[in-house]
Amino acid sequence: MATESVDVLIEGGKATAAPPLGPALGPLGVNIGQVVGEINNRTRDFAGMRVPVKVTVDKSTKAFQISVGTPPSSELIKKEAKIQRAAANPLTEKVADLRIEQIIKIAKMKKDSLLGKNTSSRVKEICGTCDSMGILVEGKQARETIKDINSGLYEDKIKAEKTELTAAELKALEEERLHLEEEMKVREKEFRAKATEILKLMEGKTASQIQAKMREAKIPESIIKELAPAEQKAAPAGGAGAAPAKK
Repeated sequence: MATESVDVLIEGGKATAAPPLGPALGPLGVNIGQVVGEINNRTRDFAGMRVPVKVTVDKSTKAFQISVGTPPSSELIKKEAKIQRAAANPLTEKVADLRIEQIIKIAKMKKDSLLGKNTSSRVKEICGTCDSMGILVEGKQARETIKDINSGLYEDKIKAEKTELTAAELKALEEERLHLEEEMKVREKEFRAKATEILKLMEGKTASQIQAKMREAKIPESIIKELAPAEQKAAPAGGAGAAPAKK
């Protein structure tokens, strides 16, 4: 049986016959509408996330098979945390807080693509990703939660692969998310004020000196990029604007 495969990234539940899927499937003679419909049915739970999809087509019968992967761990974490983006600086910004049950849930979803050989190891991998995204786990930096896992604090929940939260726990998480969101807005306002102050104090200094001072003040790179002057590229020797050579 001769087959050909097409690998694409599709937003969950929103596959269409447009690129990249349609043009890749067209030459294979498969019913694109049927393929699109099945992909959308199988990826609907991943709405808002990009999902790896593989379509394998039998070149003689035009029959097809679809295999759906899971989104990257970071995408699953953002969906579980109900946030749009990770922290620009995870050391100083905390954008969400997750419970160990949610981490276990993601670890189970990513079981086949994580390095860990057991649930506990995979849970720690997901915690590591949370740490790099500025997301707390159980109200503390994820690296500290990993220490708690090593000490056996969450052993029962991990062994039972507990993934459900009570309505009260979900409500508390949402309140914590909103609280962190407000904190972030306040901190951003403070950083912008500090950056503006540095700009005034260092008027006439070079762009690199101003940027260095802002980094020293731990101002996020996104704000530095927005407010600090850009580096001026040196004009090439003899280029436009160069003084004429003396004779």
